[in-house]
Amino acid sequence: MKSSKHSLKTNIWFYLIIFSGFILLSLWSFQVIFLKSYYRWMKNREINNIILTITQNYDASNFSDIIDEISFTNNVCIEVIDSNTLLYSSNSRIRGCLIDKDVNDAKYANQKLNFIQSSETSFKYETTNPRFKNQTVIYGKKITDNFIVFITSSLEPIDSTTHILASQLVYVTIGVLLLSFIVAYFISKKISKPIIKINEGAKELTKRNYDITFNTNTNIKEINELSETLNETSSELAKTENLRRELLANVSHDLKTPLTMIKAYAEMARDLNSKNVKKRNDNLNTIIEETDRLNLLVNDILELSKVQANVEQLNIEQFNLIDLIKSILKRYEYLESTENYKFIFEFETNNIVRADKKRIEQVIYNLINNAINYTGEDKQVFIRVKNTNDGVRVEITDTGSGIDDKDLDLIWDKYYKTDKSYKREVHGTGLGLSIVKNNLINHNFKYGVTTAKNRGTTFWFIIK
Repeated sequence: MKSSKHSLKTNIWFYLIIFSGFILLSLWSFQVIFLKSYYRWMKNREINNIILTITQNYDASNFSDIIDEISFTNNVCIEVIDSNTLLYSSNSRIRGCLIDKDVNDAKYANQKLNFIQSSETSFKYETTNPRFKNQTVIYGKKITDNFIVFITSSLEPIDSTTHILASQLVYVTIGVLLLSFIVAYFISKKISKPIIKINEGAKELTKRNYDITFNTNTNIKEINELSETLNETSSELAKTENLRRELLANVSHDLKTPLTMIKAYAEMARDLNSKNVKKRNDNLNTIIEETDRLNLLVNDILELSKVQANVEQLNIEQFNLIDLIKSILKRYEYLESTENYKFIFEFETNNIVRADKKRIEQVIYNLINNAINYTGEDKQVFIRVKNTNDGVRVEITDTGSGIDDKDLDLIWDKYYKTDKSYKREVHGTGLGLSIVKNNLINHNFKYGVTTAKNRGTTFWFIIK
């Protein structure tokens, strides 16, 4: 069975009403149900204090005045017996008094007499007062062998104050419930209002409306933090959406261009140059080059997907980093001879490192390709290997125009280009830096970039 769901405002209002009801229930319980028990406990404690006071003052000159004051203040009846003679008795009209002649209880009379004649020091007896029909307790205390005090007190709260409190409690209950309904409504509205706004904004996010701003400015810390988090999420989603669109546009363009050229040159080889061997071979070479370019793009997309998903476990092994870099640089010998590129490799000593050799080769290869595309007119690329306290630091530096500060955090994204008009497009598909980033993250290696305007850019990483 599907449970019913209520709005946040309704839930807050409901729980506040429940809380108020619990407070009132507790109040009624203590004022009505447990009042008699509490009264009995207080009376027993009060009588013990009275006996202590009488014990301390029984030989005082104003003993009668003290007894009268105690009797009147505490609403109890006190009898003082000295050598079997009634020495003092408080006003029998006090409601706590119990006159022996009114008590039709032979058992009490016998027990009282036995206590006076016995060696016991204390006596307690409960009975019903015939005048008030209430439970009454009689305490006896021997201060000396001949000096005995009897204290009689009602064990039931029969004062009119009790009835006043009970009737007052009814009005208090009604007033508190009404006030609770009103206060709970406004509190629930105040607390739920910013959350409702946040929920409405979140619904806009699901519609890909990333221009929404979460701004509640409440005095609730958690709600403000949630608003800030959602604002950051909205900003990141907007960036992701822009990158997604740019990715689709670039992939579409990079796929369309070679496919168009392949088709065009294939038609030329078939229709126009089928008998001209040289031109036909040129057409076929162009088709092969564009196919290679297309294959490189597809491979890079697949490689990036695997690296990001981390579907392949790292194959950590020990290898010579210097030998690896030298083998990579051999691939660029044709650029040195045909395009006048210069690759300057600087290292201190042979470095034996532990990492996934294939992945580190990808990282270095892509960083060199990036440097080739963006280096200055001198066409120089520097590769440096240094020993540091953190590990082996690898740097690849170009002599280009540098990167703006606003672009530094974005250059690792797929297809992001800081200056599309300046890029030579000698190597790469636009996915190289993203592959580099994910490979280094999977290795848990530090990496970064430093740049200066018109003084080149250095990409670096540290192998632990």
